Amino acid sequence: MIPQRQSLRRVIAIVALLNLAYFGIEFAVALRIGSVSLLADSADFFEDAAINFLIFSALDWSASRRANVGRLLSAVLLAPALAFLWTLLAKFHAPTPPAAIPLSVTGLGALLINLFSALLLVRYRGYAGSLTKAAFLSARNDAIANIAIIAAGLFTLRLRSVWPDVIVGCGIALMNLNAAREVWAAARDEHLLAKARA
Repeated sequence: MIPQRQSLRRVIAIVALLNLAYFGIEFAVALRIGSVSLLADSADFFEDAAINFLIFSALDWSASRRANVGRLLSAVLLAPALAFLWTLLAKFHAPTPPAAIPLSVTGLGALLINLFSALLLVRYRGYAGSLTKAAFLSARNDAIANIAIIAAGLFTLRLRSVWPDVIVGCGIALMNLNAAREVWAAARDEHLLAKARA
């Protein structure tokens, strides 16, 4: 079990650093081209980095303490949805479509980061309860969102409309709400199990 925990620590550290680095890239591009979906997704990268750094610290804690952190993480998962709502309101005041090619290329880079992260995390998704479940769900959901961002860029190139970007941003927000619900449920079950064993 100890070698598995050490291996998981290395994986979590790699995923956290990758997410933090790509947050900076995606955030800068989102501001430059005025993309709602990229801004929501960049907030998601920042949130993923925070989750993974927190998981890295909490792996040696008891099941009960991990469950409490899982509850906290379910709230952190809501942050991208709030970022999206803010940028969506701004987009309605200035409905200019984002630059399509940078939108798709940045989405492709995000997809590669998230697929790599999900592949690293998939074998650990059942280890340490809600914590690693949160990390795996974030990487998996983000990969799905990135495919939608790439498609939004292609549709924007064709239609010259703000709507593909806005619709994808809505989807990212909804996925994060669902992930928050799943992590909360896993943390609740972990807490109940820890109480039953006490």
